[in-house]
Amino acid sequence: MRETRVSNWVLISSLNDAKTVSREDLRQLYGWRWQVELDLRAIKTVMQMDVLRCKSPAMVVKEVAAHLLAYNLVRSVMAQAANQAGCTPRELSFKGALQQLRAFEEQLRHGAYHRIAWLCEVLVTGIARMKLPHRPGRVEPRAVKRRSNSTRLMQPRAVLKTQLQAQRDRQMAAAA
Repeated sequence: MRETRVSNWVLISSLNDAKTVSREDLRQLYGWRWQVELDLRAIKTVMQMDVLRCKSPAMVVKEVAAHLLAYNLVRSVMAQAANQAGCTPRELSFKGALQQLRAFEEQLRHGAYHRIAWLCEVLVTGIARMKLPHRPGRVEPRAVKRRSNSTRLMQPRAVLKTQLQAQRDRQMAAAA
């Protein structure tokens, strides 16, 4: 076990070979952990993968794969925009990039062929302008905050419709 201080925290690691992994390497790995947390949050919340909609294991695998593919495509466009802006992709807004891509989706899909290159250039330029403010040492609380505005449908719709119809019929009969 190795220890190193990161801000006010003591980081303990099982990477114990000081010749291979220095204390500064451990500090840097700890800092990158935050970026991983942000990436997972983006996949789950911004891309709406916080609730998986498929039922079978095979379809869940496909759903997760589709979300990861879409995430990587957005990050790829962000890399192009960052290259154009002379910054790193981490300095650009993921949510903003996704919103821009969704706004251009119809035009790119159904636009005239001769305009596609121009539309892509405008899209990448727009994403390049979405720089995030510099926020060193930023932290966020770990908590789940999900509100349900309505009750969940826990039985097949046809069964519930039949039950509601029978309940309404009983109420009508009692009122008559």
